[in-house]
Amino acid sequence: MSAAQWPRPRVLVVGIDGVRHDFLAQVPMPRLREVAEAGFLVPVTVAETTPTMSGPCWATIVTGVEPAKHGVWGNHLGGNRLDVFPDFATRLNRGDRRRTFVAAGWDPLMINESGGPLFRAPGRLSYIAPAEDTPEAWETVDEEVTREAVHVLGTADPEASFVYLGAVDETAHFLGCGEEYRAAMRTADERLGRLLDAVRGRATHAEEQWTVIVVTDHGHVDAGGHGGRTVEERTAWVACAGHDIPASPPTGDIRHPDVAAQVYASLLRPIDPHWTLDGRPFPVARPVPAAV
Repeated sequence: MSAAQWPRPRVLVVGIDGVRHDFLAQVPMPRLREVAEAGFLVPVTVAETTPTMSGPCWATIVTGVEPAKHGVWGNHLGGNRLDVFPDFATRLNRGDRRRTFVAAGWDPLMINESGGPLFRAPGRLSYIAPAEDTPEAWETVDEEVTREAVHVLGTADPEASFVYLGAVDETAHFLGCGEEYRAAMRTADERLGRLLDAVRGRATHAEEQWTVIVVTDHGHVDAGGHGGRTVEERTAWVACAGHDIPASPPTGDIRHPDVAAQVYASLLRPIDPHWTLDGRPFPVARPVPAAV
């Protein structure tokens, strides 16, 4: 079997909206720690030119370019240039006929509303809208998104997947960063664990090389809310583990655009210079091939 066929690379990106980096030291999240210990978890500073809002931050994460290119400056995505700078799932599906999967419940990510969708043409899409805009309704959405993603990861064969969990962010907006926020973080961690278990439980897992990336878009002020320039709002984070990621700190800084670039690198998909990505694969100490 050729190197291109064996083992088969696969990537799962889990986006957990609005999780403050400083709270990771306060709230037990054992499944996130599991990813971090197998690879790394580091803070990410939202760029000076990027508003600390979900729209521009997630657009940067999944396209690999900054707002000056993708054109998303707020939670209304109108005026974007996502046709020129598409998300990684769309680029892989359209350009390479790769099997991709996206699951989320936030409208701008998924449907033709508020200037969206951010994800233009992934191979498989699961959109589950909240019944109302409350923390409880968003917990229900995240639960259904997780169930659907567990099913797809366990029974289908997506090469690159993005699963979005939004309840932590919504809880902060309504209730601030108190005990309810911490509880939402713990629940999100449990859902992350079910996604990891679905990957490991695949019948073909031994024939695959998985890279898992977990990332947040921005933080919150104590009272809940973001969009400003405080350290708490501008400090995000990314965790990653996988066959191509050593269990050690990165050798350089990591930025949001690097996430999409790492997806391509983990799938062994060369980055076309015509894409003009602002991101690069994660700066890690990759093994040197043995001399022949």
